[in-house]
Amino acid sequence: MTTMMNEIMEATLFQQAITEGIPAVIPPMPANEEGINHAPKRKQILSTEERKLALRNALRYFPKEQHAELAPEFLNELDEQGRIYMLRYRPTYKMYARGIDEYPGKCMQAKAIMLMIQNNLDYAVAQHPHELITYGGNGAVFQNWIQYRLTMKYLSEMSDEQTLAMYSGHPMGLFPSHKDAPRVVVTNGMVIPNYSQPDDWEKFNALGVSQYGQMTAGSYMYIGPQGIVHGTTITVLNGFRKIKKSPAGSLFLTSGLGGMSGAQPKAGSIAGCITVCAEVNAKITQIRHDQGWVNEIISDLDALVARVRVAQTGKEVVSIAYLGNIVEVWEKFDLEDIHVDLGSDQTSLHNPWAGGYYPMGVTFEKANDMMANSPTLFKQRVQTTLIRHAAAINKHTAKGTYFFDYGNAFLLEASRAGADIMAENDIDFRYPSYVQDIMGPMCFDYGFGPFRWVCASGKSEDLQKTDEIACRVLEEIRENSPEEIQQQMSDNIQWIKGAQENKLVVGSQARILYADAEGRMKIAKAFNDAIAAGEIGLVVLGRDHHDVSGTDSPYRETSNIYDGSRFTADMAIQNVIGDGFRGATWISIHNGGGVGWGEVINGGFGMLLDGSADANRRLTSMLHWDVNNGIARRNWARNEGATFAIKRAMEIEPNLKVTIPALVDDEIVDGLFQ
Repeated sequence: MTTMMNEIMEATLFQQAITEGIPAVIPPMPANEEGINHAPKRKQILSTEERKLALRNALRYFPKEQHAELAPEFLNELDEQGRIYMLRYRPTYKMYARGIDEYPGKCMQAKAIMLMIQNNLDYAVAQHPHELITYGGNGAVFQNWIQYRLTMKYLSEMSDEQTLAMYSGHPMGLFPSHKDAPRVVVTNGMVIPNYSQPDDWEKFNALGVSQYGQMTAGSYMYIGPQGIVHGTTITVLNGFRKIKKSPAGSLFLTSGLGGMSGAQPKAGSIAGCITVCAEVNAKITQIRHDQGWVNEIISDLDALVARVRVAQTGKEVVSIAYLGNIVEVWEKFDLEDIHVDLGSDQTSLHNPWAGGYYPMGVTFEKANDMMANSPTLFKQRVQTTLIRHAAAINKHTAKGTYFFDYGNAFLLEASRAGADIMAENDIDFRYPSYVQDIMGPMCFDYGFGPFRWVCASGKSEDLQKTDEIACRVLEEIRENSPEEIQQQMSDNIQWIKGAQENKLVVGSQARILYADAEGRMKIAKAFNDAIAAGEIGLVVLGRDHHDVSGTDSPYRETSNIYDGSRFTADMAIQNVIGDGFRGATWISIHNGGGVGWGEVINGGFGMLLDGSADANRRLTSMLHWDVNNGIARRNWARNEGATFAIKRAMEIEPNLKVTIPALVDDEIVDGLFQ
């Protein structure tokens, strides 16, 4: 009885805290928590007048009588951290995705969004939870804790006839709308282009008026490392197919366990190869080992060489974290003639000057101090390291290594540093983006991308049932699938069958797999039918923005667009607008994503399935558009796979009419320039 009473009291206090919003009385400072991975100090970039403005911007959330007490505290945060996080207002309750029925409110869609927000800030999920950073070094859900509190209060009050407008983490307010409108519309980092340089972004973020939402951090759709694991697994499998080698006994060398959530070693193990992943942060390395995402930690280069030789000889499936700088590994393996089959880099180089990449010859602690207090020197050291990094990779590729850019801006920042990384035409990079060689032509052009769902009940048995439903649907589709997509279907059936045993869940009861429009619609409808039948609880649908249609990014998602339009962002904008009026529960548009603020435009969505006929109507309309918008654009860029896919889509749906490009013989055009 005592346990039950405690649970009821805890639930009541949680709901009261949510509905309270901004406390009427200034609360005590929450106790310091050990073992939390904190964001590095951001560089000081504001003038005295701008610091005053940042304070005014922060204090406008509070009544006038509290300003004198809060102002010096917020100024101290700004000076010490480079940002005003309002840490005093960090909630004291545990942060995780509760079952949807535990959230207060009268709108089930709003409760689903609250669940997703809390999952993004779960300590097991978030990279820097106290600073509201989910992943990627600076991918933020909110800029400060008051924005979180106020957003949750608005969501708890929302009706089915209102929409919440979110401006870079700030809840602008609830506005009248209608039941088929999105419940939340999120924008992040939408800075006017002429004022969109790295120092501008730092300044606007420090002022509290803009933020970098990454891809799924600021749009409430992150499901922990599982999403990145799946994408990396598919990439690694197809990478080995490309070089016509078996993963068994082959070596995959990469780096970054923090911002990328430990995805690479886990993906390498699922693919069946040897993975070595370098990381400079001892704390996050230990966390990934404790989580089971990496098998071994080695900090001595000679020991690493010996261990890899043993693994290669024995064709082991093993993942090894090297605690140190990745450049050391590339250079050492070259000297010791360790053959690297696949090479990449997954450090957060979209954020090179604020913790996304660390220079050689400096300890982790000293580097953190340098980036805040000697930013010019830090930048120089990073660029020097990038030059050495690229040079070492070049030596390995000369020996037969297949290196690909993971779309994390490695090649872009290396080129800006002056590294020997350009192709002979001095326009393109020497090495392809993985989208150019692997994901684009093999998956995105055919409409396959990262379809996600979250079991809103929080029950593991619901997740297992949805796995079974998804697998059954995919197997039925595969029976009549054309040869061109048989491999994609088989890979994802294999993935979903092994999902439970690979223990991929971190945070919410979520799953991801690659599916095309047909697969997504049929799986979603099967989920909705199961909800209606009482077999499972409610389900939240979503996707990564790293997908067919939602993202325009010239060095990543749309890097295999060759008609000159890869630097345009019409597709992402069209995508989010179209999702909005076709039934998405919430939508988001970001300036920024996996390759950084200013380098990409991301559009995303979330959708709640509640078993209703309305949900069936919305999911069919929205999911069809969400995929085929991108296929249509890729087709217009003359991508052969996309033309095949969109013609097939038009055969299935008579109301779809897409312009097909006419192909010009090379001799007609080339002949005019002879």
